[in-house]
Amino acid sequence: MHFLLPTLLLLLGCGASAPPAATSVAPAPPPIAIDSFPAIPSYAYITGKFDPSEHPDFVPVADRYADGDPYLLHRDTYGAFERMYAAAEADGVKLVIVSATRNFARQKQIWEAKWRGERLLEGTEKADEVYPDPADRARAILRYSSMPGTSRHHWGTDIDLNALTNDYFDAGEGKRIYDWLTTHAADYGFCQPYTPKGDARSTGYEEERWHWSYVPLAKRLTDYAATELRDGAISGFDGAQAAPQIQVVKNYVLGINKSCR
Repeated sequence: MHFLLPTLLLLLGCGASAPPAATSVAPAPPPIAIDSFPAIPSYAYITGKFDPSEHPDFVPVADRYADGDPYLLHRDTYGAFERMYAAAEADGVKLVIVSATRNFARQKQIWEAKWRGERLLEGTEKADEVYPDPADRARAILRYSSMPGTSRHHWGTDIDLNALTNDYFDAGEGKRIYDWLTTHAADYGFCQPYTPKGDARSTGYEEERWHWSYVPLAKRLTDYAATELRDGAISGFDGAQAAPQIQVVKNYVLGINKSCR
């Protein structure tokens, strides 16, 4: 009979701890061990050549967190964002996701529209007219947009919040949001990968105050990209020939805030 005792105790609820009391604000999660995440799925994953709507690790973002468009995120990123959102809301700050996962196909649409001059750069320049040289044109687009196959938004780890201009975060509500994020986002695993350019970050995209990355998962993906992603293998879109010329992996994929590594 003694071997049945654990089962009987479980059935009777003996020794079980009481569930924690419900709270209105999610506490900061404990530090996450990077090694607790599974192996990176594949090279196709790192380059965004998959459909996130059919991937088992991706979940839809609830309407209450977003600007009205349908978004998907990796489930670990989403859980951490929900906790961060609750904490920000308790402090009177509303976080709104305005962009999330973008796979290769979606990034290709954005890139090629800019490459062909169908979409103006920063609302002012037709890249095909202003930058006839492929390398120069690529660098101009890369001020704020990634080449397909190289974007952190492929991974389901990165989100854009509230607005897509740095000026928005200079004053008023935008400044309150940015100040809150720079103070508290790290408690939930998030980091701003594209900080101001300078000695600490001399390469890569321009500053993006709206762009936040879930480090516990993104770090492993960044490390994978550093060892497996090659400039010459980036292909399948207009302007891909410029990738080796500008060393897009070294200068852009890896040109991030060191705190996010």
